[in-house]
Amino acid sequence: MKKVAFHIWAARLLIAVVVAWNLECVLVFLLNRGVFSPGFELTGIPGAAAVRGFAVLFVMWIIPYLVALWHPQRNRLSLWEALAMQTVGVVGESLILFSLPAGHVILHASLLRFISFDAAGVVALLGAVLLVHT
Repeated sequence: MKKVAFHIWAARLLIAVVVAWNLECVLVFLLNRGVFSPGFELTGIPGAAAVRGFAVLFVMWIIPYLVALWHPQRNRLSLWEALAMQTVGVVGESLILFSLPAGHVILHASLLRFISFDAAGVVALLGAVLLVHT
């Protein structure tokens, strides 16, 4: 059995952290959808359905992350895709935030949480990219 280099395991750890964060969001959104829908200024059944939809999107989102996690060096394209997706999240959420009219304090706070979450993911995935390209 081949010995896998330390940098591969370190990259896997960084990717795994981002995957775990996303899976945590899936579980939290599925189990507590009513709690989170007001953060998006949604209520009732439509709000709960939208939050469940977000959970599905999180699952869809992490597919390339899982491929990269398997072997980040062999699956560099998936790692780059994950980094690109994470970056699109930060940029898109930031554009949404800056386009919000005044008075949407709760929605503003929700977007800031997503931006922080995704920005941390960008840093972790960029670290993984750097590790597998050394």
